[in-house]
Amino acid sequence: MVDHCVLEFKRRWNKDLTGNQRALGRLRFACEKAKRILSCTTQTSVELDCLHEGIGFSLKFTRDKFEDLNMGSFNKCIETLETCLSDAKMKKSCVDKVILVGGSTRIPKVQHMLQEYFDGRELCKSVNPDEAVAYGAAVLAAKVSGSGDKSVQDVLLLDVTPLSLGVDIIGDILSVVIPRNTLIPTSNAKSYYTTKDNQSTLNFKVFQGERSRATDNHLLGNIRITGLPLAPRGGSSVMVCFEIDTNGILTVTAAIISTGKMEKVVISNENGRLTKDEIEKMVNDAEKYKLEDQEFKKKADAYNALEDCLYKVKNKIKEYNIKTRVHPEILKEMEKAIAETTKWLKDNQAAPFVELHLMKVHLEFVCKLLLGLKLGLLNIGV
Repeated sequence: MVDHCVLEFKRRWNKDLTGNQRALGRLRFACEKAKRILSCTTQTSVELDCLHEGIGFSLKFTRDKFEDLNMGSFNKCIETLETCLSDAKMKKSCVDKVILVGGSTRIPKVQHMLQEYFDGRELCKSVNPDEAVAYGAAVLAAKVSGSGDKSVQDVLLLDVTPLSLGVDIIGDILSVVIPRNTLIPTSNAKSYYTTKDNQSTLNFKVFQGERSRATDNHLLGNIRITGLPLAPRGGSSVMVCFEIDTNGILTVTAAIISTGKMEKVVISNENGRLTKDEIEKMVNDAEKYKLEDQEFKKKADAYNALEDCLYKVKNKIKEYNIKTRVHPEILKEMEKAIAETTKWLKDNQAAPFVELHLMKVHLEFVCKLLLGLKLGLLNIGV
């Protein structure tokens, strides 16, 4: 409404209001008042004396015009509702009552769209929209303080994780340990393996968010564990456990599976956790960049798969003493493919998914004797 009034003011007098903060404040207040009136009547007006440079402003608003201007915001209400049901893994047919709370539920168009979404079901308007937050706070306070009041004894309050929690892994991918909307308190663990030969240290960054690229999320902390037994790539493993208690405090533990050595970091709500607005922005960004994130993950997975394939064929040549068991011409082709792929991967780290996938297919085809057969079947001639 404010944007529409600013454009109308500029159209009439060719003057821009956007630099006049006092005028914008007065206009916003008048539009807020008009919005409330339009919930009860079908027409009202915004009237302001000396709004800008001594010029007064008056504009009639009908309910239809108001709804047309704000349709984008109304649609977002329904999108939020769909997300809520999806996160709860619930169909709309399972909803017993639709209770309206919050000032925006007074708007007739919002009520109409909600009723349509729930197939014409009658909406429950018994809760005062302005008192809804106070009701919720009172119930929560009663539950937390252990009140024995009968009116709250049967009320079940469930806290959930607002965003996914996980760690970064090779390729800057976020490996989710606790998914978004998991009930609190909760705990979950995942195993991670070394990515290099004779690796003695693993460093994990703890992130909160929904993006595929770890660094696009919010960094909560860092946990480092040393003293891993020296072994080939993938030979040593660490169990990373995320635990959230009833107070929302996150404890991240990393333990070497073979030796039991453990490191721990505690992340409280005051220590770098996001605000409600920041959480909402991250959820919206995840939806906005969904396709871009999917493409990034595909490419990162393809890069890791090609690198892993290279490692395996190189190791098998050493491990199985292939030189004495495969025809020299075949061995020459294999070594050539390995060398070319190694160089290409080094020079093309930003290559797209298709190229990475094709390079892996080619390498697997040339080295199929190594990748597809066990040691006992490698007596192959020309």
